[in-house]
Amino acid sequence: MATSTSTNYPDASSRSVFVPNVPDWIALLLVIIGGINWGLVRAFNFNLVAAIFGDQTMASRAVYILVGLAAPYSLSLLARFPRRTT
Repeated sequence: MATSTSTNYPDASSRSVFVPNVPDWIALLLVIIGGINWGLVRAFNFNLVAAIFGDQTMASRAVYILVGLAAPYSLSLLARFPRRTT
C-alpha cells in the first residue's frame, strides 16, 4: 500500500506555490495595522497608534515609518503570486 503525500494544491508539482516568508508576514501585518488605523482615523477621528504609543513619540514615529516601508514591500508580494495559466 503506497502512501500519498498530497498537498492542498492540485498538481502542485507542475506550478509554483507561493510560500510567504517571515518578512512577508511582518509586512502584511504592518499594512493591516496601517489600514485599520487609517480607517479608525477617518471614521471616528481616533488614532490607535497615537493612543498606544503616544502622540509624536519616537515609538509612534517608528510604527509609522515601518508601516510606510511595509506598503511598497508588500507590492513585491504581488509579483511573487503564482499566475493562473489555464
